[in-house]
Parts: sequence; structure tokens; C-alpha cells
Amino acid sequence: MSSIMTNSAALTALQSLNNTNKQLETTQSRISTGYRVATASDNAAYWSIATSMKSDNKALSAVQDSLGLGAGKVDTAYTAINDVKDQVDLIKTKLVTARGASQEDQQK
Repeated sequence: MSSIMTNSAALTALQSLNNTNKQLETTQSRISTGYRVATASDNAAYWSIATSMKSDNKALSAVQDSLGLGAGKVDTAYTAINDVKDQVDLIKTKLVTARGASQEDQQK
């Protein structure tokens, strides 16, 4: 009976199996993350670029959210200003009517 330590065919098969398992783990990692370069060890340059781009994308998303909130505030303020203007015009009309002024006085 030969030992696995002295059987070169068995050692080669074991090495091949270990290599296949390692490649399978790498592939599963890429599939689970959805990225071609999941870690810096896959490709450091691409990983660095991808990380920077993800960071920039998140920052731009935050800016877009803030701009949306700002636009909502501006719209609310614009509506309020128009309502105030309408109320002031109504008060002006009532004051002119109460004074009994002519049409020419209203234009002043």
C-alpha cells in the first residue's frame, strides 16, 4: 500500500483540486458582490478606480437629494410670497374702496 505522501499522482491531483477550489472561491466572491474586481487583490488599479467612482457616485447622490430639498423649499416660499401678495392686493383694494377713492387714485 502506497502512502499519499509518496504517491506523486495523488499529490498532483490534490494540488489540482486545491487550485480549482481557490479559483471557485474567487469566482463565487465575484458573483456574490456583482463586481468584476471585488477586492484590491483582484486588480489593485481597477479596484482603486472603482472605489473612487462609487464614492463620487454616493456624493453626487447626496448632492442631488439636497438640491431636491432646496427646490421644495423654494417652491414653498414662492407659493407663500404669492399668497402674501394676493392678500396685500386685497387689503389695498378694500382700503381704496373704504376711502371712496376714484379709479385714478387706485393707480397711484
